[in-house]
Amino acid sequence: MKVSSLFLFHGLAFAWYVFLVAFISKIGTRPGEKKPDNIVSYGGPWKFLTVLNLVLQAVYFGISLLIDALVLMKQLRLAKSMFPFRDLIFGSLAFPTSMTVFTLFWAVYLYDREFVYPKSLDAFLPLWLNHAMHTIILPLSLMDLLTTPHRSPSKGKGISVLAIGGAAYVCWFLWIYSVTGKWVYPLFEELSAPGIAAFFVGSTVVALFCYNTGEFLVRMIWGDSVVILDIYKKKSK
Repeated sequence: MKVSSLFLFHGLAFAWYVFLVAFISKIGTRPGEKKPDNIVSYGGPWKFLTVLNLVLQAVYFGISLLIDALVLMKQLRLAKSMFPFRDLIFGSLAFPTSMTVFTLFWAVYLYDREFVYPKSLDAFLPLWLNHAMHTIILPLSLMDLLTTPHRSPSKGKGISVLAIGGAAYVCWFLWIYSVTGKWVYPLFEELSAPGIAAFFVGSTVVALFCYNTGEFLVRMIWGDSVVILDIYKKKSK
């Protein structure tokens, strides 16, 4: 794919995620609009990993868009300096988080949607938004992996960033419970303390699997020793 095509793809993806974040942030705030209690309560939509992932994707595609613009303007040295940061965000957070959200959400939803996305939300969130938040995220990440040259970060660095991000969300998640006395997701109301611990352990295993899947795909498609800047130079001709 030519750099101009990558620029278009990243631009559309960036605009899509910015639109989604803006749309969700305004739910329940418009005049005369019904307010879903779980969305407008303490923490707002920002307590859901799904919504935080949309912000993460917007940041990632924004960085990718900037790099494409620099390459098109022949600012290759500056673009090259940003490759490692972009690939760190993609490999350690953007790809594994989108795959984790997709996997966990649909697994729980198919078992009992009331645990993660109660039917009462259908009155506030259209069907297309549900799929935008929980389905389309994975195909977009896979499309980026297939079209944009990537080099995975070192295993230690990538896992560390993923662990820090996961720990930060768990702390935020538990903080909300300590303040409100209610869990972010109805599923946790049905679990005992050991059950909650087991769910977190299982989620960690899923996240690590998703991380390793992304790392494997990058290696299979782009190789371990690919010179990313050279690929961009060839594509920009």
